[in-house]
Amino acid sequence: MDKKKKGGIGRHWVQAAWFAITNGYGTGFLEGHIYRGKTKTVCVPGLNCYSCPGALGACPIGSLQAVMDSGKFRISCYVFGFLLLFGTLLGRFICGWLCPFGLVQDLLHKVPLMKKKKNMPGHRKLIWIKYAVLILFVLVLPAAVSVTVTGMGEPWFCKYICPSGTLFGGLPLMAVDSGLRAAAGALFGWKFFLLAAVVLLSVKYYRPFCKYVCPLGAVYGCFNPIALYRFRIDRERCVECGACQKACGMDIPVWKTPNSMECIRCGDCRSACPTGAIRTLKITTEKNRK
Repeated sequence: MDKKKKGGIGRHWVQAAWFAITNGYGTGFLEGHIYRGKTKTVCVPGLNCYSCPGALGACPIGSLQAVMDSGKFRISCYVFGFLLLFGTLLGRFICGWLCPFGLVQDLLHKVPLMKKKKNMPGHRKLIWIKYAVLILFVLVLPAAVSVTVTGMGEPWFCKYICPSGTLFGGLPLMAVDSGLRAAAGALFGWKFFLLAAVVLLSVKYYRPFCKYVCPLGAVYGCFNPIALYRFRIDRERCVECGACQKACGMDIPVWKTPNSMECIRCGDCRSACPTGAIRTLKITTEKNRK
């Protein structure tokens, strides 16, 4: 087994273990209710649905909408601080290693159906959709539209778009609760359609939701160039053979832009590099420079 395959399998085990740790409330899955303990006030780094019956923590995107949609507009320093902390430490490493819905897409792309492709048609323009989703559905609409009598607006992204919430929250709850199944209407039908579309696209294209829609990936991607964990190219070793881009599911020319906002830090490029030119950033001391 080559290094890339070994690295991919190891990463998937890390993803699965992280999902088990952060969604370990088994009673919720069995009885069809949401955990409401003290840890639910704490965010987890990945796109981990608050409504998942096993979720022990909160999704940062859901939490961000919660503080944005307050009628009094009381912005929580905690949520922004959380995103700032993990962004500056890891960037989109979280997308590659700690996101449950990222794992789902990784596994779907391994299904031996359809001719595999990295990108959808119009890729260069489509990647900007996630930034529009972040601005419009996570920040602007929750803060400005549809404030209810409780003084709170709607969580627009979670309610109308997020396929992760449908997969990990809606479907498990409906499987156990007959009342929820009976109450399901057009909105659930729309959300299920979006989930089905993402599933089918993921079989053919690599991580389409991460590339084109996910607002959390958009947030962390902005930190990639400055994150503590980032890549650097050893120009003395690099021969610009293109092996890194060929191995990269996100189709990034790593030798040119090692810290692209699209990079999920999966490490496949490092495994594929024949000269070992791709390295993680290290603090250069005065002694090393000499």
